[in-house]
Amino acid sequence: MPLVKNGKITADAFVCVADDAPIPADGAILISAARFLDDPEALSRRGGPTGVIWPNNRDVDDLVPYLDRLAVVALVFPTFRDGRAYSQARLLRERYAYRGEMRATGQVLRDQFVFMLRAGFDAFEVKKASDAEAFASTSKRYSVFYQPTGDGRITALHRRMQLRHSESASQ
Repeated sequence: MPLVKNGKITADAFVCVADDAPIPADGAILISAARFLDDPEALSRRGGPTGVIWPNNRDVDDLVPYLDRLAVVALVFPTFRDGRAYSQARLLRERYAYRGEMRATGQVLRDQFVFMLRAGFDAFEVKKASDAEAFASTSKRYSVFYQPTGDGRITALHRRMQLRHSESASQ
């Protein structure tokens, strides 16, 4: 599946490890939430980065104690109508200050891409290469937003306030 990260189509360094497969001693891996929570201590001693695939019906509070050990949190959109992963992403970015890669997986659609960016996602697994190209170009389309959200960009209001402050300071 193509991966879009930082507005570019990129190779995925992470390998998904099935629940019944052995965990490699090194290398970047993505594992299920259940498998991660079975033994997070052992997984943090591995030689490579670890990521977790977190379902949208599981409370992110269960993940919070381990955020500093995770290189990737992959949040799942099981259908395009199910937006719980948006809330999870905002909680992880805004309340818990997670700064690692936040990946959208599952039903990741073109028309929801900007909303996913605004919620704090910075990587996207898409089904088709044409979608990956569209995602990459869309990420550069908008530079100013009105609503504050998890992607860290300042809002149009804050931008105006900074401009006024700098103008009044120079007078």
